Amino acid sequence: METVLISGGSGLVGRRLSLALEEAGYGIAILTRNPDQQEHFRNYSWDPDNNFIDEEAIAGADYIVHLAGANLGEKRWTNRRRKEIVDSRIKSGQLLFDLVKKTSRELKGFISASAMGYYGSLTSEKIFTEEDPPGTDFAAEVCRLWEAEAGKFGMAGIRTVIIRAGIVLTPSGGALGKMAAVVRAGLGSPLGSGSQYLPWIHIDDLCGIYLKALSDSSMKGPYNAVAPDQRTNREFTRTLAGALHRPFFAPRVPTPVLKLLYGEMSGMLLRGSRLSAGKIMREGFSFRFPGLKEALEDVLR
Repeated sequence: METVLISGGSGLVGRRLSLALEEAGYGIAILTRNPDQQEHFRNYSWDPDNNFIDEEAIAGADYIVHLAGANLGEKRWTNRRRKEIVDSRIKSGQLLFDLVKKTSRELKGFISASAMGYYGSLTSEKIFTEEDPPGTDFAAEVCRLWEAEAGKFGMAGIRTVIIRAGIVLTPSGGALGKMAAVVRAGLGSPLGSGSQYLPWIHIDDLCGIYLKALSDSSMKGPYNAVAPDQRTNREFTRTLAGALHRPFFAPRVPTPVLKLLYGEMSGMLLRGSRLSAGKIMREGFSFRFPGLKEALEDVLR
């Protein structure tokens, strides 16, 4: 049985992915700051802030799936929060790489999370592919640095795959949970112009892409993890309101209000372009939930 070591395994995606991998026949090991809280899977302690990791974690690992990283949308971007966001990705990636190098562990693959923010927060009719360069704003810089840490594994001869995910639709929490709460309260309206695109993916499809990245040795480099049916913020909110049987209001939430509430972070809400799902589909991946209506109905059921 092949074993997958997961950082960030107790997070929203990590919990679902761990179960999916177990169902697929993989052994699971989790890196966690709180090993006593994780009972179902084998777990190992680590603390990237203090450069600590249980060296036994890597001993039986065939693959590493690196999901750890502070949530960009959780808090306002103060200087302190910016440092936390960057450090959570850089320090954790460096710690993993140093351990693999120290132990000379011959991994079969290193699969790292990244995000659609790599391309920058802007609204255009361009459909971004994996060949496009990174953007220039804070979210793009975070992703660029994040991927650079993953790139060290590739330079060491380890097959490396980077998953640039869109907004993950999940039954519990996350961005959709916040959006649904507003719509359920009868306040569903477009944000800003409403014309910005909102690339998304059902959590089961995201887990499916990670599974394929583990099992398909031909996969290397970055892949956009977004459903092919991408909508504007206005269309997304209208579809969400329909799925929840709640009203949709055409009047928009004014841009100045969002900037006042969220500061620079409001750019992630007010701007967005489409991402191409073509590369992962050419690899033979088939989406279970390619359409927004069906995906929302499934996670909200």
